[in-house]
Amino acid sequence: MSEQSDQHQARLSKLRALQEQGSDPFVQTSWDRTHTAAELTERFEELEGQEVTVAGRLMAMRTHGKSIFADLRDQSGHVQLFVRLNNLGEENFAAFGDLDIGDIVGIGGTLMKTRTEEVSVEVTRCELLAKSLRPLPEKFHGLKDPDLRYRQRYVDFMVNEDAREKMASYSRMVSRLRRGMEDRGFTEFQTPILQPMYGGANARPFTTHHNALDMQLYLRIAPELYLKRLLVGGFEKVFEIGPMFRNEGVDTRHNPEFTMVEMYQAYADWEDMMALAEGLVAELVAEICGGTTFTYCGNEIDVSAPWRRLPITDAVAEATGVDFMELDGDEAARAACEKLELGNTAKDSWGGLLEKCFDQFVQPSLIQPTFVTEHPTVISPLAKQHQDKPGRTYRFEIFIGGEETGNAFSELNDPVVQRARFEGQVAARDAGDDEAHPLDEDFLTALEYGMPPAGGMGMGVGRLAMLLMDTPNLREFIAFPLLRTRTTDASPATDLDEAEE
Repeated sequence: MSEQSDQHQARLSKLRALQEQGSDPFVQTSWDRTHTAAELTERFEELEGQEVTVAGRLMAMRTHGKSIFADLRDQSGHVQLFVRLNNLGEENFAAFGDLDIGDIVGIGGTLMKTRTEEVSVEVTRCELLAKSLRPLPEKFHGLKDPDLRYRQRYVDFMVNEDAREKMASYSRMVSRLRRGMEDRGFTEFQTPILQPMYGGANARPFTTHHNALDMQLYLRIAPELYLKRLLVGGFEKVFEIGPMFRNEGVDTRHNPEFTMVEMYQAYADWEDMMALAEGLVAELVAEICGGTTFTYCGNEIDVSAPWRRLPITDAVAEATGVDFMELDGDEAARAACEKLELGNTAKDSWGGLLEKCFDQFVQPSLIQPTFVTEHPTVISPLAKQHQDKPGRTYRFEIFIGGEETGNAFSELNDPVVQRARFEGQVAARDAGDDEAHPLDEDFLTALEYGMPPAGGMGMGVGRLAMLLMDTPNLREFIAFPLLRTRTTDASPATDLDEAEE
């Protein structure tokens, strides 16, 4: 039996003994807490000498004869506990000493400072509120395999202050983003997550079945087509912050469930969306980083407006020598790209090759905020045709720190053209493109009632968090990311320790 299993059994024995004595810790329903740990430090001069109550998890204990020093942590921070035999009496002092790291306790006592000037609670009362039956992993901070952290995220948050701070900052960022939209007069909606017809992006959906209605449904890949229906219905500024689902690969920059913000504004265009993007990102940088600059992967990035504008086909032509606007069809594009080492391109379309070239030869260089513009019509089925540049659209993507963070259009509102675009996507799907956009008859019906000209934009909230907190891993900002099922049933603590050895 492993050391971890031994400790687990020992803690179970302690719990049974307490229950047999009539002291079941799980019977307690609440604890009257007067202050958080952080408040005791922040308000020490005001509270010194007063009776206070706190609650949290024991993270360390040090016994010195007739005294015990312990660290108590709650969400706000930590505070030291000073436990003396003279204050508690032999029985209660021994009971405190028998507590385990990880136990959740309620504490009453007097706020004071020790001789080393450490803010402390001199304990006069202790209640065990929840018994921790698994020992915390001592080697957690040196863990090199992130898979184990994400698999047992509650342990990660318990012992990893950096992980907790990132999630708290992420929550603050989402709140600031929502406030920024509301301050601009946008109304937030919750559009369907289960949809009879998915759309709004090129992606593979998750499929499910509704038993009562006996119909196939899809987890949404984007809220776009429903938010546009709201524009048809008379709402002029709409947005949604929420989860999206795409049946795709999993890596540090992709997760099948992720959070996006999408927004649509009637009587606006892509220029208005560019100004909106510059403003929203500047507000988020100010909120999280305290200024207009931040550092990501060693690069200092300045989000001050105006941002650079770069036509996508011009950028690819400059980087590769291949001018896609001069190529007619898939075969011509494949021939032109033969020497570019793009991997197997036998099934790639003209648009797919353009995107591959951009991803490989252009995107990594886009460190400062950049609007990549004028995407070809063939890869932009929902964007309005550029009036002065045939074959291109009023579309842009946002790149910051080499990361794609957003996508926006002057929205296509011509139902006849939209139908033709959808039919082209259906043909692409029939030819083997399983990410092509399906034809949504109800959305076309909505457009036929008339949708005002509009600008729209979607931004990846997790991608923005990666940038602002200098963390090139999307999973850090997903509380419980999806991972492949493990083939072992080892305990999380055992896994963590074994990974370190």
